[in-house]
Amino acid sequence: MTSGFVDVHAHFVTDSYVRQATAAGHGRPDGMATWPVWSAKAHLDLMDQHGIATALLSLSSPGVHFGDDAAARRLARQVNEYAATLGRDHPGRFGSFAILPLPDVDGTLDEVAYAFDHLGADGVALMTNTGGVYLGDPRLEPVFAELNRRHAVVVLHPTTPPGWEQTALGRPAAMVEYIFDTARTVADLLVSGVLDRHRGLRVIVPHGGGALPVLADRINEFTKLFLPPHQSAPTDAVQQLSRLHYDIAGTAFPRQIPALLGLVDPDRLLFGSDYCWTPPPVVDAHIGAIDAAEIPLAGSTWRSLTTTNAHRLFPRLAPTPQGEHP
Repeated sequence: MTSGFVDVHAHFVTDSYVRQATAAGHGRPDGMATWPVWSAKAHLDLMDQHGIATALLSLSSPGVHFGDDAAARRLARQVNEYAATLGRDHPGRFGSFAILPLPDVDGTLDEVAYAFDHLGADGVALMTNTGGVYLGDPRLEPVFAELNRRHAVVVLHPTTPPGWEQTALGRPAAMVEYIFDTARTVADLLVSGVLDRHRGLRVIVPHGGGALPVLADRINEFTKLFLPPHQSAPTDAVQQLSRLHYDIAGTAFPRQIPALLGLVDPDRLLFGSDYCWTPPPVVDAHIGAIDAAEIPLAGSTWRSLTTTNAHRLFPRLAPTPQGEHP
């Protein structure tokens, strides 16, 4: 399995988490009909079927903060400890991105320390917004300063924006709202200067960047020409976007990846299955499209390219050269 995919966009749920989220009003999360069913065995079976060596697990939308800071802290700790246990029980197969109880800054800083210093998390997962608090909000500056100090990998995940029931027009938020909320929060990180102030962050943007590949030039133009000086991005927006990493979870082929490659170099792309929120037959189809797609680098495949990129970002996952000890 050492040469297989590294999946940076993979999810899990627990019975306890689903109960608590449902009790908080998320019985139909983001407009979906129901919660997915997940087990470590089923996930490992899917990984083996497709040659996925390691899945870095994260909690998906709606996250853990349902309005009560103390409850969000407890729930974050519970799911993060569970994910760390999975990594210990299945060495080399599962890693994890710790969920944080944003927008509770104090609770989040405590969980960052616990996740990295005690649980050995591979990074952290941040929802694109929590109750309308987006990631460029100045109240979150201490969190990004600490993550920057740790040179943390920060994986973003879309969730529903405020008022999504009106804008989604009765369809699941994941269809369109996710894509634009991803662009919205990354634009907020850019224009607020978070990405420029904290260049030690290693940010993974999901779903091929959402709408960012086609909006990048428009965002860049507005930050230079139309925003007040105190709101303008400090450096070129396209340049900042090109420094981020992007997973290709979802329907990346045939049309989205060419647009993304107009924004970033191939060494910024990572594989994501989006299992368990993406059902196995759809995962099969997405991976089939990846395997069939042309790649702009001679001698590479999408599997080898994204795996090499993941090993660069997560050195612990790289195979140990023969004759050397880990």
